[in-house]
Amino acid sequence: MTARSWLSGRNALILLLSVSSAMAGTVHAETLQGALAKAYRSNPTLTGARAGQQATDEGVPIQKAAGRPSLGATGTYTESILKPTISFTSPQRTVDANAQLTVPLYSGGAVRNGVKAAKTRVAAGQADLRGTEASVFSRVVAAYMDVIRDSAVVALNQANVRALEVNLQATGDRFEVGDVTRTDVAQSESRLALARSSLQTAEANLITSRENYIALVGEAPDDLQPPPALPGLPASPDAAVQVALKDNPDILAAAKNREATAYDVNVAKAAVSPTLSAFTQAGYTNYLDTLSAMNSADGSQINKQASAGVQLSIPLYQGGRPAAQVRQRQALESQAMEQVIEVERGVIAQARSAYASWQASLESIQSNQKAVDAANLSLEGVRAENSVGSRTILDILNAEQEAVNAKVQLVTARRNAYVAGFSLLAAMGHAEADDLNLETGTLYDPMVNYDRVKGKWFDWDFDPAPKVQSTRTVDSPAQNANVDPGLAQP
Repeated sequence: MTARSWLSGRNALILLLSVSSAMAGTVHAETLQGALAKAYRSNPTLTGARAGQQATDEGVPIQKAAGRPSLGATGTYTESILKPTISFTSPQRTVDANAQLTVPLYSGGAVRNGVKAAKTRVAAGQADLRGTEASVFSRVVAAYMDVIRDSAVVALNQANVRALEVNLQATGDRFEVGDVTRTDVAQSESRLALARSSLQTAEANLITSRENYIALVGEAPDDLQPPPALPGLPASPDAAVQVALKDNPDILAAAKNREATAYDVNVAKAAVSPTLSAFTQAGYTNYLDTLSAMNSADGSQINKQASAGVQLSIPLYQGGRPAAQVRQRQALESQAMEQVIEVERGVIAQARSAYASWQASLESIQSNQKAVDAANLSLEGVRAENSVGSRTILDILNAEQEAVNAKVQLVTARRNAYVAGFSLLAAMGHAEADDLNLETGTLYDPMVNYDRVKGKWFDWDFDPAPKVQSTRTVDSPAQNANVDPGLAQP
């Protein structure tokens, strides 16, 4: 599959999601795109990952600081409480001030490689942030589809309970006139009790799905609209793998992390290299008129000094520490190499399994649709045959249960197909904010913060105190299992 076809597929996904948002039937109806947009703005996993990436960005100016001049000053006030017994010339008190400016000239490549490692980790972090977006979006899609599925299952079970209640009433009336036996009534009562139990389980599952939706999106689900089709899906598992190997953010992050460890090795090797720095320093001492005239030829109470020079440090022996650090960094580089393969294997397996699940779910939809049609036809036939006495009440109960089971399996298959399809897009690296055209205004760009901080050098250039970006759900009401009865028609 060509890059142009993949691009057209992604554009089609954007178009369909936009159309889905525009076709919301009511004011409070929620679309999948709207749910994803809310999660993008306020999901704590995403906002926390962005804050973590900002911390990674600071690694670059931290590493750059090691190659910049440093300036320090010290001040000391000394009061002599007990003078030395044999000294008659020591001052009673002194004030000292010293300042020193140091400029590193050569550090064996430690600073240069440290900065490169930090920049590479920034790129790795940005890829990880993309992966976090895809992971959160996949969970939101699953939660969205869970609510739709479980709402339909509750509606189906409610309809089944109502039908069994009517059936039990009719069976009781027929028993009164001797048309059926007590066994038929008992069978109807038993099946109704089981149906009510299934309804209670379905309602609990729906409440769980709605609460999970709130945890991810930040708001309660309200009239969720059917999701749009997912275009741009591959024609084969091999096509999915080819795209995933190129675009999956987890693979990109692992490769960048491996590259950063190579720079770490060079940083460790710099420990055995000479270092050169230039310095200048100045000192000022004031004896505050407590220096004896015998100790100063001109009676001066102030001493000033200044000097400048260069310093060359040549490490000769450090107890084997540098070699150990180099070997340690090399082992970490080897580990990072293996992790690239590990991530690649996982992505390949994810893409292939998601493709298989998607295909199986599509086939399951077709099979279950046929099962629903056949079950509905069978139920009508059994009821008609019962009216002429050729079928029993148990036959009707069995046919009704088969119809309900077929419909539940159909809505479940639809949910599974959509979630598997979106998971496949995520494995391919095509399920992130840039791919979905979310209506959130300007998307978060991690390069904005990186460009802001990478060249900072002022020691007091602090940021404002951080504030919470995500939304709390403590005030959201506890969810219930109320559904639209119309959802009983899958």
